[in-house]
Amino acid sequence: MGRSGLICAFLLAVCCCSRRAAGVPGEAEQPEPELVEVEVGHTALLKCGLSHAQGNLSHVDWFSVHKEKRMLIFRVRQGQGQSEPGEYHNRLSLQDKGTTLVLTGVTPHDDRIFTCQGKRRAQEHRIRLRVYKAPEEPSIQVNTLGISVNSEEPVEVATCVGRNGYPVPQVTWYKNGQSLKEEKNRVHIQSSQTEESNGLFTLRSVLQAQVSKEDKDAQFYCELSYRLPSGNHMKESKEVTVPVFYPAERVWLEVEPEGMLKEGDRVEIRCLADGNPQPHFSIIKQNLHTREMEEERTDDNGVLVLDPAQKEHSGRYECQGLDLETTTLLHSDQQELVVNYVSDVRVSPAAPESQEGSSLTLNCEAESNQDLQFQWLREKTGKLLAKGQALQLHNLKREEGGGYRCLASVPSVPGLNRSQLVNVAIFGPPWMALREKKMWVKENSVLNLSCEASGHPRPSIVWSIQGTANEQDQEPQSVLSVLNVLVTPELLETGAECVASNSLGRNTTIIFLELDSNRTSNLSTSTVSPPARANGTSTEKKLTEPESKGVVIVAVTVCVLVLALLGAVLYFFYKKGKLPCGRSGKQEITLPPSRKSEFVVEVKSDKLPEEMGLLQGSSGDKRAPGDQGEKYIDLRH
Repeated sequence: MGRSGLICAFLLAVCCCSRRAAGVPGEAEQPEPELVEVEVGHTALLKCGLSHAQGNLSHVDWFSVHKEKRMLIFRVRQGQGQSEPGEYHNRLSLQDKGTTLVLTGVTPHDDRIFTCQGKRRAQEHRIRLRVYKAPEEPSIQVNTLGISVNSEEPVEVATCVGRNGYPVPQVTWYKNGQSLKEEKNRVHIQSSQTEESNGLFTLRSVLQAQVSKEDKDAQFYCELSYRLPSGNHMKESKEVTVPVFYPAERVWLEVEPEGMLKEGDRVEIRCLADGNPQPHFSIIKQNLHTREMEEERTDDNGVLVLDPAQKEHSGRYECQGLDLETTTLLHSDQQELVVNYVSDVRVSPAAPESQEGSSLTLNCEAESNQDLQFQWLREKTGKLLAKGQALQLHNLKREEGGGYRCLASVPSVPGLNRSQLVNVAIFGPPWMALREKKMWVKENSVLNLSCEASGHPRPSIVWSIQGTANEQDQEPQSVLSVLNVLVTPELLETGAECVASNSLGRNTTIIFLELDSNRTSNLSTSTVSPPARANGTSTEKKLTEPESKGVVIVAVTVCVLVLALLGAVLYFFYKKGKLPCGRSGKQEITLPPSRKSEFVVEVKSDKLPEEMGLLQGSSGDKRAPGDQGEKYIDLRH
């Protein structure tokens, strides 16, 4: 092109620019479409905004524009609408006297431009329909195989998936609450989306990173950001932790429970390391005799369990850890394990015997790796008798025979103690629990008769009647015999007698049998002896049978009635003026001559002479001979 051609081209360009700047009709750019936002499944209202008169909207054509392709979808003629065949058939209608096109059941495919055009084709109004759909809650999948800190390139940490959103949401990754950005050779985020048949999108994002030992507890999660007509929103996934592998640098030993250990405890010795995964452990213990370190047998988790712990378990322990990736063998520091103990307690003499009235000394011994404290307790009552290794018993009585317990304990180790029981035997003939006893029985029934005796030497028991006897040891010097018999008339008549004997003497218990049918009429008392008296001697006392209480009540009731009748008679004569009052023991009562000799009332006291003195005054003054203390009141005069 020559010089004249360049000048013409320049002038033409200047002319065109000046025409646009001057606003030449038909040359101005089209305005931005009106924006309408709606969620998937809702209804969109498309208002035709032509600038000409409202009456001219009686003739309008609606078009959809997708990928620069214009398609007629609806016609308005004389205010009546008609939908064109195609994807919008039966989804369009008119509203507001034909000025608004209603689109129902909005889908992602409706995200496009719609235009309304009047009869004059130069006039049209464009509407941009934006469609939104919130994605589902994001799911996250962590790399369960783990990541080694020795990896030279970023390795997959986790994958985040957000389903059924529109448009495609934005994803952001976080570690411990801090957002992650792309970083060369350190962090890489790879995201992709898939369009489903319904037009919705599924987002898939993979986080790759290099990790360090400090990331072993790091929390990773993803966040989806999206927009709705109401504004911007976001959804977060749950937090996950990825396994991080790194070699161990240190190994150590732990003992449970902590604190001072004692025999009988369940003790666990375990090895730990600061690597992941944990190395293969072995526990070794120093042999007390050879001083060599010997491997101990552990369970599948590399834990040594001492259950129960014994004093032989005391010693030096050490952990060894073999890292399978680096084949490095690590050793822990040696740790001293002390199992506190108390040896078997010994009491001397082991079988103490003594005569009544003599003295006896019991000695207690035990060993421990700690300071010991000794106590003596009475076995029956648990009463503390003395502190120290020796127990002095003076002027022994037969009741003081039986069990004594020596308790050896370690005050500095709670619960560490052992004890030994010894039985002191006091020589003597048998003692009987009861001297005599009565039993209510039924004839022809089977009965168990029991008899208990104690003494030293241990007594034996025989019965005066035939039956099946069974002996049971109650204590070292006590025996209980149970005899099984049939109740017969002969047995009711003779009763039963058990005889206990040893080399120093004998003693008996007599058992009386009474028919149960005679209980209501029998007012006799049974003789019961106190339990276990020396040499079988006992002080007997009368015990009233329960059945006699009814008889006593009846007798008291009769006496009350008699006294009430007597009082009524005396009151009657007093009212008639026939009975003068006074302190004399004998009083006259005036009666008709024909009846004077008919009344003699005798009031007789049942008090014993010595008991009558209790009725006198507290000052000791005695009543006059004619006072109310006399036994007779003569009513004949």
